[in-house]
Amino acid sequence: MKSVGYAWLLESLQLSAFPLRRPAKVQPVTRIKWIGETLAVPASIAPAADDLLAHLLFGLKHEGINLAILAQALPRIPAAALEAELAKAPNGIYLRKACFLREAFTGEPLHQHAPVRGTFVPLFDPAAYVTLPGERNSRWRVEFNGIGTLEYCATVERTPEVVALLEHGILARAQDFIQSLPAAMMDRAINWAYLHETQDSFAIEKESPSEDKSRKFIQLLRQAHERLPLSEDYLVALQNATLSNPFDRAGAFRHEQNHLASGLQGSAGVTYVPPSPDLCRELMTQLMVLANDAPARIDPLVAAGVISFGFVFLHPFMDGNGRLSRFLIHQTLCRAGALQHGLLLPVSVAMKREERLYLETLQEFSRPAREFWDVRWIDHGQFAFEFTGDPAIYRFWDATAGVRFTLEMAKRALEVELREETAFLQNFDMAMRAVNDSYDVRGSDLATLVMMCLTNNGTVSKNRRKQFLYSVQPEVFDYIEQVCRALLSEQQGEQPVDD
Repeated sequence: MKSVGYAWLLESLQLSAFPLRRPAKVQPVTRIKWIGETLAVPASIAPAADDLLAHLLFGLKHEGINLAILAQALPRIPAAALEAELAKAPNGIYLRKACFLREAFTGEPLHQHAPVRGTFVPLFDPAAYVTLPGERNSRWRVEFNGIGTLEYCATVERTPEVVALLEHGILARAQDFIQSLPAAMMDRAINWAYLHETQDSFAIEKESPSEDKSRKFIQLLRQAHERLPLSEDYLVALQNATLSNPFDRAGAFRHEQNHLASGLQGSAGVTYVPPSPDLCRELMTQLMVLANDAPARIDPLVAAGVISFGFVFLHPFMDGNGRLSRFLIHQTLCRAGALQHGLLLPVSVAMKREERLYLETLQEFSRPAREFWDVRWIDHGQFAFEFTGDPAIYRFWDATAGVRFTLEMAKRALEVELREETAFLQNFDMAMRAVNDSYDVRGSDLATLVMMCLTNNGTVSKNRRKQFLYSVQPEVFDYIEQVCRALLSEQQGEQPVDD
């Protein structure tokens, strides 16, 4: 099957870009339509095999905006070819978009035979993409409304999954839920969220934080509510606060190449290589500008997903990038004013439970990016890296998967993690009161037994009975089980209400 549009550009020009998820192909159809994950195109309307501009305009019209491909393909189109088409159709929407982007990517002005007329057109279709309020270019009457700039831009498609999650109103539901709790219960639920967000963020990195590390990270999470803007100094301070090894602490964004590795030996074990130090620092400047601006202009959870995954793909430090990327979800939501009363959505708790899905989401970018690096093993822990691709793969990236995952984890953090912990605390309080009303048991012993019983499906284990044999009467164990089982049974019998 002959490729069309972006797929043709990718193959014919041998561009550096990730494989297309939905390529256009010539197929025996009578009209352009989707067949599975392929855009089927009738042979009668497919661009000619050697018409670069026609394939590019086809992609713009039927496949949306792929800046990584456009940034590499447009400079290959002679200015004369675009100017000839302008003479025929000076107000063509997709031609105007192509001219606007070519001038932006090359700095070479195109000759207009007549001024462009008509209304401004958005570069990204707002019905197909999440967009920012645009900046207008009066020369081509095109509005750039991407998430970022033409130096660094993320795209987020309005897939059915993303749209459904956005319509769920996760942040408003979280705020309503936490405000519905009694003040004391609210404080306990939030304290639980801070502690477990810290523990599970470290656990994802296969670390068990010391008490000092945990305390410092919790302080960082609470400081996010101060809404400080991102800067290199601020991120360096955050990175230093999360690490205990003084040799791993940074003074600035990295000046050497880093990488991620599996347990395999040699270059085969290198699983991801982020951009070179110079490109990383340039793109981090762009990302920080976006992080300080976007949360107030698009859905905060979309901004959080873009900033968090964008950060971890740039990997600006030699260590600590993963924890900071998850912290940036919280920081972005706070900067948007989306979390009040010190609320924290424990997304790392949800991510830890969905660790495989988290890894798969990261690999949607890391695996194809790895293909553009020639890695040569020198000695243990030492490699030579040669980038064989184009900076466009890091500069213009598809954040849809990362945003979808962030939305899913925020939803789970609210509807599973926070709600389950709050229900646990409520059951704990009721069980403590019920047992205290009937028996005289030392408070610390009772608290331990009730907690263990509730987490063990209403059973006090034989080991716990032996442990407290000489401080708790035998009938108290049975009564604790009776109370906890009744509470758990009542909880399980409740039907969830969609509020």
